Amino acid sequence: MGKKLKEREGGKLFELHYQDIYAERWPTLRQALLAERNPVPFDEHLKATYYLDEASITAARLLSVQKGDHVLDMCAAPGGKTLVLASALQGSGHLVANDRSATRRGRLKHVLENHLPEAWMAHVEVTGHDASKWGLYEQEMYDRVLLDAPCSSERHVLSDAKALKMWRPSRPKALAIQQFAMLAAALEAVKVGGLILYSTCSIEPGENEGVIEKLFVKRAGRFAIEQIAVSDAEQKSHGAIILPDRANGKGPLYVCLIRRVS
Repeated sequence: MGKKLKEREGGKLFELHYQDIYAERWPTLRQALLAERNPVPFDEHLKATYYLDEASITAARLLSVQKGDHVLDMCAAPGGKTLVLASALQGSGHLVANDRSATRRGRLKHVLENHLPEAWMAHVEVTGHDASKWGLYEQEMYDRVLLDAPCSSERHVLSDAKALKMWRPSRPKALAIQQFAMLAAALEAVKVGGLILYSTCSIEPGENEGVIEKLFVKRAGRFAIEQIAVSDAEQKSHGAIILPDRANGKGPLYVCLIRRVS
C-alpha cells in the first residue's frame, strides 16, 4: 500500500471508528472537538494564575484532598491538575508529581515553580518513574492518587493532520492495556480506604469504562466505585464523561472515583 493511501486510510478509519461509537451524534461531537478551547483561570492560593479546561479543575477536586494528605499525581504533566491538588494541600503534607517523559517533566517543573508559593515547594517532589510499575516499589503509601492516564486524545488527533494520518484502531487497544497497568499500580500505591481518581481526555469507551470493567475482573473485591455528581457530565456504566458538544465546550474528560477497600 502506497504512503498516500495509508495516510488517507488513517483519517477514514478514525471517522468510521467514532461514527460506530457515537452514531448520529458524531458530526456534532466532532465539530465540538475541533472548536477553539475556552480555558478558565485558576488561582486559588497560587502566586500566579493558570488557565486550564474547567473540567480538569472539577476532576482534580473530586479527590477531596485534605491538608496533610500524602498525594500522588502519577502522570502529572503539564501540571494543571497538579496545581489544583497543591492548592488543596496549601503547603502541607506531601505531593509527588510524576511524569516519565523528561521533556514533559521539564514543563511540569516550570509550571509548579511559577505558580506555587516558594514555601510550598518543600512539600512537592517531581519524579520520573514508570507509573505502571509504581506498586512494585511503594505500596499503601498515599491517601489520594490521581491517574490522568495517557490516552487517545481525540481532540488533539483531529487538529493534527500528521496524527490523524497515523491513527489506527490498534492504538486505543494498546493504550487501554497501558492504562490498566497504571490503574492496577495505583491500586497498590493507595492506602486502604484511600481514593484514586482515574481520568482520561479520551472519548473511547475502551479507554474509559472499559478499563474499569477490566479492574473488576482482575482486582475483584479490592475496590469500590464512589458515586460522583459532576455538572454537565453524562453517567456511564462506571464513572462519568464530560463531552464538549453537551457541556458548553468543556472536556472531553472521563472520570471515575475509586476507593480501595482491601
